[in-house]
Amino acid sequence: MPKKILIVDDEVHIKMLLEQTLEELEDEYDVELFTASDGEEGLDFIRSERPDLVFLDIMMPKMNGYEVCRVVMDDDELKSTQIILLTAKGQEVDRKQGLELGAKMYMTKPFDPDEILKVSKDLLAL
Repeated sequence: MPKKILIVDDEVHIKMLLEQTLEELEDEYDVELFTASDGEEGLDFIRSERPDLVFLDIMMPKMNGYEVCRVVMDDDELKSTQIILLTAKGQEVDRKQGLELGAKMYMTKPFDPDEILKVSKDLLAL
């Protein structure tokens, strides 16, 4: 069964850069990439498709990344979902809040593609 990675970000160019980075995993491993453009769409996808790993922006329309993370981690059927918060919010208080909500990692933009690949491989045990 392929590993599923979901990218949730309202910024088109960030989604494209992440997709381009993670396509390397699609080529080398049994990995599928999916995208969502806001928090509600991302949460709907998480509920229906159960991705293994989610790159989740924080500042998005309709539902922010903190809210999505909180809903996922409060749901016994979804809380095994590994979430990486990837955001422009670089303050320590933001990082602390994200990790307290249950995110596996908190990364800031701009991101290092090599680091994205490394943490993805580690979390997916590839």
